[in-house]
Amino acid sequence: MSHMQIPVSACLLCSPPENTTEIAGNLQLACPGAQEAAASSGMEAADDLASKLNVAVINSEREKVLELLEKGADVNSKVGSGWTPLQSAVQAEDKDMVQLLLDRGACPHARKDNGATAFIVAAIVGNVEILELLFGYGVDINDHDDNGFTALMEAAWHGNEEALRYLHSKGADVNMRRVTSEEKEKLNKGGRTALMDACRNGHFSIVKTLVKDMGADLNICDNEDRNALIHALKVHERKVSEAVSIVHFLLDCGVNVRCKDESGKTALIRAVEMQNQCLVKAFLDKDEINIDDADEDGNTALMVAVEKNDYDIAEMLCEKGARTDIGELIAIANRKYSNKMQRLLRKYNAKYVPASYENWEPKSKRWRSQLQSLHKIYRPMIGKLKVFQYIRQRIQSTSRGGIYLGLHGGTEVAVRIFLSAQGSEEKKFLDQCGDCEHLLKLFQFEKERGYMYLCFPLWEKNLEEHLQDPEDEKDYKGILKMIFQAVRELHSLGFAHQALRPSNFLIDLAGKIYLADFDNNRVLIEGNKELISSDLEDLSRLVLYVLAGGRKPLREVSIEDLDADSPDYKEALDLIERLASHDDQGWGGLSKHPYFWSKQTRFNLLKSTWNKIKDLQWDKDLFETINARSPYPCWTKMIDSEVLHIMEESSYRKKFHYKSNVTDLLRFIRNLDEHPNERISKITGDYAEYFLTNFPALTIYVYNCLRQHPKYSHFVDIQDPPL
Repeated sequence: MSHMQIPVSACLLCSPPENTTEIAGNLQLACPGAQEAAASSGMEAADDLASKLNVAVINSEREKVLELLEKGADVNSKVGSGWTPLQSAVQAEDKDMVQLLLDRGACPHARKDNGATAFIVAAIVGNVEILELLFGYGVDINDHDDNGFTALMEAAWHGNEEALRYLHSKGADVNMRRVTSEEKEKLNKGGRTALMDACRNGHFSIVKTLVKDMGADLNICDNEDRNALIHALKVHERKVSEAVSIVHFLLDCGVNVRCKDESGKTALIRAVEMQNQCLVKAFLDKDEINIDDADEDGNTALMVAVEKNDYDIAEMLCEKGARTDIGELIAIANRKYSNKMQRLLRKYNAKYVPASYENWEPKSKRWRSQLQSLHKIYRPMIGKLKVFQYIRQRIQSTSRGGIYLGLHGGTEVAVRIFLSAQGSEEKKFLDQCGDCEHLLKLFQFEKERGYMYLCFPLWEKNLEEHLQDPEDEKDYKGILKMIFQAVRELHSLGFAHQALRPSNFLIDLAGKIYLADFDNNRVLIEGNKELISSDLEDLSRLVLYVLAGGRKPLREVSIEDLDADSPDYKEALDLIERLASHDDQGWGGLSKHPYFWSKQTRFNLLKSTWNKIKDLQWDKDLFETINARSPYPCWTKMIDSEVLHIMEESSYRKKFHYKSNVTDLLRFIRNLDEHPNERISKITGDYAEYFLTNFPALTIYVYNCLRQHPKYSHFVDIQDPPL
């Protein structure tokens, strides 16, 4: 076989044309692989231009930058980690280069791989002139990168005070908390503020500026419940002197000294770990400090001091009254071969006590491990209450703080902590709930050091968690009955809830539901019907959410998410509509709605309605009311033909022809049930099941016809047996 010769002009790999236009025109003639190779070559050329452009920008080579742009370099191209030429110019603090690139179409909103924009980079380097230039291009002052850092946070983190002041003057939110992904938030990551960043990095002047000049909130906590004070105590060891200054400043400004870190360590324990006598003394001088508070391992400040063999701090703590009858203080001192520490501890009545462990099993299944941990570790008692206010013992977050696990006299409780005055006000309301079956009630309370600890019976999960748990059995009617009663009870106390969300309905071990208001959204009704209407609208959406099985978020659920084949579908639609339209029949009418009726009760309404028609001697007005808008104008054709034939032939006097109006359908139902027929039973099976399945809209139609008529509304006042 002779070798085929390929024309040189046809093989772009062998002899490339002189210009790229010719390449484009000849791609179809290329040998196999030529098109891909040309594309790859183009990409390499583009990457090469981008790299050269970035280098020229960093080196402030203005003419080179212009030359590369003229050659087709993309002004918004990206190099390693997503850096654009504009961001590189900002990092180099080359204002003229920044302006040049902007004039050539550089996008100020472009992001690096971590989501940072040129504006955020400008805050990192602290260049106010560039910040001002970029701000003029319409950037969002509170925009953040993928880790939640805003420009203000970066300025605080890096100690750029001038940039910080400029950003604040342009409206940057000084108390904005670090936004993070949903996955990270579930791990309690994020939530830090600019003040926390400044404290963490030991920027004392920034801290003072944020607090004194910008009104930064001292006591905002991140998603691990740590405030600015805790972050100041985590500063790098090379900046301990700055940390000491920051802590003293925060203390003078009234920071909350009861806050804990992610391991449950108090500020006092952190200071002891740092072995800083000055800070330890500063905390001990604060009345709010509980000297015997302990971390997640049950270690108090004194235990930590003994472990670190810090005699001076241990002595300071003992003199201030730290307990020596808890923990293994003597055993720790023995392990350290510190006779001097032993003598100090014995002076303050410490004794060697062998460790012992009690096997205790809580009632709660959901909170078992946390409760066992709480039971096991040492905690200073608050009256009869044992509680640990730190993140791993938190069971719910609210806009007003967390809810924590507790043991009150050995009983498992949920604990909400208030300042005393606020707690007293909340207790007044909770005392009114004592006789209510489905409002969360107060179990006990304790007071200590200006705080009130409100204790509630512990719940297992909230309604949202219950509906989304595939292992839980769902009784939707039972759930909604309890929800309805809870809202009715709250209204009877004169309050509207204003936040009827699934997370506010709590479920105990027995499956009983309680309505809570941890965010204090409730308001006095005082004759304001709009408040009641608002609750009814929220309840309408909540009913939809429950009946849809919680598969969609509350605000996204719709009628289309309901099961149209459900035997309760028509009744559910009517109930939702009545709630959404602010039904004026009152809670009595809504709680007795046919949705909550059993199958037999619905069937009984249909039978009893015909009996009442007979008793009223075929009242014309009643006939017209029921037959006005029949949902089944051809019902005789929907009935099994043999059943209809048997019923018409078996009339006691003569053959009777049923008409296709509603009243005759009710008559048919009543006659069949009162005079059962074996032949018919073999066809239909259970009569109630047969008619309710074949005429699913009949019950709610008859119910509404009667309910809405002033003369006959009492006909539907039916008491269904409890669910």
